[in-house]
Amino acid sequence: MNFRDTNQFQAALHIVERLRERGYQAYFAGGCVRDLLLGLMPKDYDVATNATPEKVLLGFDRTFSVGMHFGVVIVCTANKDAGCEVQTEVATFRADGVYTDGRRPDEVSYSDTAAEDVLRRDFTVNGMMLDPTGLTPDNLQVHVLDHVGGQADLQAKVLRAIGDPERRFTEDKLRMLRAVRFAARLGFTIEPETMRAIQRQAATIAQVSNERVRDELTKMLTEGQPRRAFELLDESGLLPHVLLEVAAMKGVQQPPEWHPEGDVWVHTLLLLEKLPPHPAATLAWGALLHDVGKPPCYQPLNPADEKPRIRFNGHAEVGATLARHILNRLRFSNSDTDQIVALVANHMRFGDVKNMKGSTLKRFFRLHDFPEHLALHWLDVTASHNLLGMYDYAREHFYAAPMEEHKPAPLLNGRDLIDAGLRPGPRFKQLLSDIEDAQLEGTISTRNQAINLLRDLLAKAAPAQVTL
Repeated sequence: MNFRDTNQFQAALHIVERLRERGYQAYFAGGCVRDLLLGLMPKDYDVATNATPEKVLLGFDRTFSVGMHFGVVIVCTANKDAGCEVQTEVATFRADGVYTDGRRPDEVSYSDTAAEDVLRRDFTVNGMMLDPTGLTPDNLQVHVLDHVGGQADLQAKVLRAIGDPERRFTEDKLRMLRAVRFAARLGFTIEPETMRAIQRQAATIAQVSNERVRDELTKMLTEGQPRRAFELLDESGLLPHVLLEVAAMKGVQQPPEWHPEGDVWVHTLLLLEKLPPHPAATLAWGALLHDVGKPPCYQPLNPADEKPRIRFNGHAEVGATLARHILNRLRFSNSDTDQIVALVANHMRFGDVKNMKGSTLKRFFRLHDFPEHLALHWLDVTASHNLLGMYDYAREHFYAAPMEEHKPAPLLNGRDLIDAGLRPGPRFKQLLSDIEDAQLEGTISTRNQAINLLRDLLAKAAPAQVTL
């Protein structure tokens, strides 16, 4: 699809044209310009103008003043053909004042020139503007306004801070994580002075809210090139300040017979490298954290053991606890937290699938979004010994039967046991579980058979264990 055919482009173009009709300057700005020059389809378009926010608000039918203090207005544009509404961010040219919180300027002053506006932006490749009038894929270059050398850095694949990198990161600490994300996703190198400034200020990332850190890390994991992103987090010195538990994986050796690839850090990087394009955030975080319990569970090789090797006993359980702590700290939703923790807690169970009873295997398959558990196991295995026997077995049995067979309607329930004279308690729950096991194993399939089994179970129970 030509970028001109998208609703987002047409909405932004309409805004630029309307502003210019009223005598204002207006251009596309920021990441959309970068992506167009790289031949990528922008997800959205931002407009920069010398019209003040008040003038923008008056110039369009539907607007939201979400960032008036910073000169930002959202303009909503209806698309008659597509029957949808596009929201475009419109920002007034400005110069920023002092940043005392390491995130936002205390005050801004409006500017009348694009040249001054771009000087307060983060990186040269994000500091270009574009005149969209008459724009086509063939004439992009002649429509660019570049006051910061962004085109040259795009061609050289270099991510460079605009002006003094020390100042850019002092102003907004989040820019350090954005530098890593952009460099990784675009396949760029971080310009040496820009990298040194990040390394000097890495510890100050603590000033950024946990929610903002979470969002940047999730984008690193899901937008593309997650392995490179985490290598750059490590190189920049940011990793121990955002994910100390992951940084602890470095140098933790593993048994070579199962992990010929190297230590826990290397193994985890390989998982990230094998993630599919644009994975679900839960799978990506599961891949990152699946072995987070190994560093605290590390047991070195003991020659006195019958089978001496490095061990990580209980690392899945410890890892699940650590993962929940990390995810709570980063303010993940309860549903995402539960799924990621479940991925970590259950990733070692695949090693026993061929020995599981039918009922145990079917209960395993009931885990929420079991295909995601399968996907994590595939990543784990292909990033280590590459023995796919357990994966193939689990996958074949999971997809061989409908979910109704893994979780059939119960033949008896709690009310049935109460009607039989039983009082709820530990034995009560165990009886229901035993009956369900038999149903999952296929030894019973009707209500009458379940009632007969209940009688047998009660007859075998010691009198003290059953209240009739």
